Amino acid sequence: MLEALIKIVVVIGAIMTAVAYFVLLERKIAAWVQDRKGPNRVGLPLTKVRLFGLGQPLADGVKMMLKEEYIPGHVDKALYVLAPISILAAALATFAVIPFGSVWPTDGGPIEFVVAPGFDAGLIYVFALSGIAVYGVILGGWASNNKYSFLGGLRSSAQLIAYEIPLSLGILGIVLTAGSLKLDAVITQQAETGMWNAFVQPLGFIVFLVAATAEAGRMPFDLPEAEQELIGGFHTEYSGMKLTMYAAAEFMHMITASFLIVILFLGGWHFWGLTGSGDQITWVTALIRVGVLCGKIFLVILGFMLVRWTLPRFRFDQLMALAWKVMLPLGMVNLVLVAAMVEYFPGAIVDRPLIVFLGMSGLTLVSLVSMAILAPLGSKQQPSTLDAEMT
Repeated sequence: MLEALIKIVVVIGAIMTAVAYFVLLERKIAAWVQDRKGPNRVGLPLTKVRLFGLGQPLADGVKMMLKEEYIPGHVDKALYVLAPISILAAALATFAVIPFGSVWPTDGGPIEFVVAPGFDAGLIYVFALSGIAVYGVILGGWASNNKYSFLGGLRSSAQLIAYEIPLSLGILGIVLTAGSLKLDAVITQQAETGMWNAFVQPLGFIVFLVAATAEAGRMPFDLPEAEQELIGGFHTEYSGMKLTMYAAAEFMHMITASFLIVILFLGGWHFWGLTGSGDQITWVTALIRVGVLCGKIFLVILGFMLVRWTLPRFRFDQLMALAWKVMLPLGMVNLVLVAAMVEYFPGAIVDRPLIVFLGMSGLTLVSLVSMAILAPLGSKQQPSTLDAEMT
C-alpha cells in the first residue's frame, strides 16, 4: 500500500511538472520556427537571474491560481465545474498502468516502475479512460450554454469518436503479435524478437500515429480549438484554473500518446545491445532502460511540437473524410495482414525478420498508393437536386 502511494505521488508530481515545462518547450520551439524570441526573462524569483526563462512555468502557474474563479451566470454550474475535473482526472488515471521502465532490483524483490503492476487488461484500461475525454468535451460545451461552445463541443466529440476506431484497429495488430493486453508484455515481445513493431507493422504504425495525433487534438487536427471559427471552441466560457485543467489534460493526452507510440511500436525501453534482456538486471541496467524510454518519448513529443508549428489546420470535412475514408480502410488492411502473418507464418518475425520487414513495407506502400489514387475519386460530390434545378 505504501509503495503504491509513493508511486502515485511521484507519477503525478512528475507528470504535472513535465506538462508545465513542455508548455515552455513548445513556446520555445514555436519561437524558433517563427524566427522570434520565446520566453527568456523569467528566472529565479526575487533575483535578476533569468536562467533562459525556466521560471516561466512557475509564473504562469501562479498567475492562473491567482485569477478570479468566475462562473458565468447563464451556465449549468454543476456540469460546468465537473467537465474540466473529469477530463483531467481521466488523463491522470491513465498513467496507472503505463510502465516508466522495467524493474528495480532490491533485496526484497524487484520493484516495477508502474503504479498498478500486473494489470492484465492495460490496453483496454487506457482506451476506456481516453474515451472519457469525450464526456469532458461535450459536457463543457453543453454546460456553457453558449452556441459557440456547443458547436465546438459537438464537432470535437465527433472528431474524438471518429478517430477512436482507427486507433483501436492499430492496437489490434499489436495484440495479435504480442498475445497480451499488458503493456510490459508488448515491450518484452519486441525485446525478445529484436524487431520493433514499427518495422513489423508499418501501416499500423502510420494509422496509429495519425489517429493519436487527432485524438490529442494536435495540429493539424486541432479543430476543437479553431479560434478563427469557434472563438475558443468548447471551453470558450472557461477561465482561471478550470481552463488550466483543460490545457493540462490536452498536454497529458499528447504525453500519453507518446508513451503508447514508444511502448507499442518503438520497443519501449528496448535498445539493441544496451538495455540487456530478461528480468535479471542490475540497477545500472534499470536506469539505462528508464533513460532510453524517456529519450524516445521526448523525441516523439518533439515531433508532435514540430508538426504543430509546421502544418496548417485541416478543414472539418477533410478531418472526418481522413478518418472514415482513409484511416479506417488502412486500419482494416493492417489488421488483415497481421492476422494472416500470425496465422500462416507464426515464427517469421524471429526467423526471417528482414523478409517480414520488406514484405510488410511493400504491402504498406501498395496500400498507401492505392488509397492515394482512390481517395480523390470517392471525394467527388454529386450535385444536389436543388443545385440541378437551379442550373
